[in-house]
Amino acid sequence: MINREELLKTKEYWFETLQNDIFRMVDEYIQKEDITQTKLAEQLGVSKGYISQVINGNFNFSLKKMIELSLALNNVPDFKFKDLGQYIQEDKQKRFEMMYKDYSIFTTKSKFVKVYSGETASSENIKTTSGAYDLNEAA
Repeated sequence: MINREELLKTKEYWFETLQNDIFRMVDEYIQKEDITQTKLAEQLGVSKGYISQVINGNFNFSLKKMIELSLALNNVPDFKFKDLGQYIQEDKQKRFEMMYKDYSIFTTKSKFVKVYSGETASSENIKTTSGAYDLNEAA
């Protein structure tokens, strides 16, 4: 098993990433336009099998074909080339932030408001506690 940094250095990772992006673009277009794969194939002047290959991830487009497809679906191919080392550092930073963003939810102390049966909450009768609600507790 390889680590994420090694994965980001493989051509397979980037190939599959682009394939997934193309699949999402085609799928979103089909959903938005509420059309079938057959209708999309007709609109693009390609076979239904061609669209099936895209949907199933069994394609390896030439750059020219990828540009044609994206433009036909009202998208533009916006490629950005970055230094690999810089990309790996940015990826590590994003993953770190995502991991600890969710963790911070559990580290802050929650406050609960007790509202007794028959009461409406107002600034006068709200009591804050660090415990959970107890609906059976008397006032």
